Order: sequence, then C-alpha cells, then structure tokens
Amino acid sequence: MSDFLSPNLETFLGKLADLSSDTSPEWGSMNAQQMIEHLSNSMDLSIGELKVELSIPEEKVAGAVAYLHSEKPFPKGFKVNYAPENPSLRNKNLEAAIDELTIKWIAFQEYYANTPDASNLHPVYGELNEAAWLRVHSKHFTHHFLQFNL
Repeated sequence: MSDFLSPNLETFLGKLADLSSDTSPEWGSMNAQQMIEHLSNSMDLSIGELKVELSIPEEKVAGAVAYLHSEKPFPKGFKVNYAPENPSLRNKNLEAAIDELTIKWIAFQEYYANTPDASNLHPVYGELNEAAWLRVHSKHFTHHFLQFNL
C-alpha cells in the first residue's frame, strides 16, 4: 500500500486537520462535509450497519477484488451507482461529520475485535473480512483526501 494512507484513525484525523467547510474539491460534486459523511457510510457498510446488494455481475467480482489489491488508485471522477452524487447532509456541520466518522471508525475497530471472523458485503468487492475492508478504507479515504488536496 505504498501510496495509500495507513488505515488508522490517527492518520485519517491528521489529514482531516487541513480540511475546512470551504475546501473545494479538485474533481466531483461533493463538498467537504458530504465527502466525510460518504466515508462514514462506507464505515457502516464494513460493519453491516448499512446493507447493500452486489452492484456488479458476480462473475466480475474476482476482477474487482484483484483491482482492490493492486497498487492502482481509484480513478478521479469515479462514479458508482450505489452512492448519490449530491447527497443530503445529516450533520449540522463539518466538525460534527468528522466526529461521526471518528465514532464509526471506533465502532469498526470494536466490531472486528468482537467478531474477528465476520464479513460484510461490499457492492463491488463482495463479501469482505476485516483485512479486506481495511484495504477498501485505505484506498477509499486516500482517493477522497486527494480529491480535497489533503
């Protein structure tokens, strides 16, 4: 994971210290708070709090998983059919959204500490265990932090 952020809360929060509500993205339509809330949604996916169905044909999952484990970053402007482009905000401000993300990261750690053999469905990569979800989060957070020049 040479170019991807280490998947831990301290690294992520360190990057987010440079984010403000008026930070403009390099690409895409989400604002800073929408991006943070989007990352929180991915945390919910990884612990089964948010349920989805597979969004690609099952025969393409192996290729998607190979891409996940490659050193290739997610492409700029990458769109998925399961995440809205302009989602409604659910937190009162960016700071509250970051607090929510922090709580969800801690919940992720506790979930897998208590259920180490658990797996949860990702809409592209299929059933993933903790190690694979950490890879998803590392690539996903890196992608969005680059989007906001963090």
